[in-house]
Amino acid sequence: MRTGPVIALLVASAFVVILNETIMSVALPSLMIDLDITAATAQWLTTGYLLTMAVVIPLTGYLLERFPLRRVYLAAMSLFTAGTLIAGLAPGFDMLLAGRIVQASGTAIMMPLLFTTVLSIVPPNRRGRMMGVISIVIAVAPAVGPTVSGIILSALDWRWMFWLVLPIAALALVLGAIWVRNVTETQRVRFDALSVVLSALGFGGLIYGLSSIGEAGSGHAPVPVWVPLVVGAASLVAFVVRQLRLQRTDSALLDLRTFRSRSFSLAIILVVVVMAALFGSLVLLPIYLQQVLGLDTLTVGLMLLPGGILMGVIAPIVGALFDKYGPTPLVIPGMAVAATALWGMATFGADTPIAWIVAVHMALNLGLGFVFTPLLTSALVSLPRPLYPHGSAIVGTLQQVAGAAGTALFVTLMSVTAAAGMASGEDAVTATASGIHSAFLIGAIIASAAVVLACFVRRPAEAELEADAEAMLAH
Repeated sequence: MRTGPVIALLVASAFVVILNETIMSVALPSLMIDLDITAATAQWLTTGYLLTMAVVIPLTGYLLERFPLRRVYLAAMSLFTAGTLIAGLAPGFDMLLAGRIVQASGTAIMMPLLFTTVLSIVPPNRRGRMMGVISIVIAVAPAVGPTVSGIILSALDWRWMFWLVLPIAALALVLGAIWVRNVTETQRVRFDALSVVLSALGFGGLIYGLSSIGEAGSGHAPVPVWVPLVVGAASLVAFVVRQLRLQRTDSALLDLRTFRSRSFSLAIILVVVVMAALFGSLVLLPIYLQQVLGLDTLTVGLMLLPGGILMGVIAPIVGALFDKYGPTPLVIPGMAVAATALWGMATFGADTPIAWIVAVHMALNLGLGFVFTPLLTSALVSLPRPLYPHGSAIVGTLQQVAGAAGTALFVTLMSVTAAAGMASGEDAVTATASGIHSAFLIGAIIASAAVVLACFVRRPAEAELEADAEAMLAH
């Protein structure tokens, strides 16, 4: 099997499916009118997608161990293509939500599949470069999702967000059937149904609870926020205890021996901070630009585009630099630039120039671009080969939790501060601007603390990797 075309196909497929994670955000107002639904109902098109991802991603470690790569890829793209068709044909909200859930089931499998494939077939001295390309998928696809939907909605009906994606997904499915071959080793592993239930309740409960915090602030949450958070936290504790017991016989759904690697654990903490900052700003900036500055959706989408493009352009360069110099000289300045950019966002107000907003957003994406590739590569290459599928699944799962947590944190801080401002007599625009300021201020403080953690990221020596691998695989 020629690896170049296969990896290119996997990267392109992953980009298309991850793009759909945020493509609905700008479309929600149009959907509310067209389908005659409330904002709280429309939000389920995004929340349902995230919940499905949180439930399915932990399963991918088992799927990639148990089934051949080709079969898993075809299943993922078949689900995504079918979901896209269902959403495009949807006459109402229920069918549209069903299509989004089927789409998300395919999306959830693609990222761990891509990670595991690259780690299995790319030589160690080129992994940084390849992970740089993958970073385009992880960071740029969600960033340009609102831009793509803004451009489509400026000229076409919302269904075209699915009709334009459908032929691309179908082509990827056909090419996969022709090109993709099995490059990973499979083995018969035990399927633990209780772990699946606990995982779904744990990760699903946490993401649902975190996603509901913003709705609760406006009085739209269907259940008290503490209920899914408590159920999620309790189920997650039970899930961890069960995995620790099952991994003694190599039958865990998610093998937590990955966290015995210091490099993996530290990198994962920083990835969580970075994803929270990225998704929090992705949600908050459009709100600020529309509600405070009064800009239309197309303008908002185009303003966010330069930052996404910049991150995509630098990702392969950062990957090549990682291969040559390791993570330390990239992660420290990257986190510093990202933190500085969030401090800059804390200055946004009702009369902030558009040029300054675009410049600061580009600076944030530049900093995060220097952080993503080194962190993901440091995390995954520190694992022994048998733990690649589990490491990939853990990274994917925690990215979803971090994205939901970042969104919840930023939106809640904005909502609480804005409500207090309006209660004290401020007009809606001024109060919202104050809420935006508070959210980005807290984000800047958290990112500044992450700069300190970044100083401890380093590339482990070969001898250290071998010792860690023996320790991790020991029962």
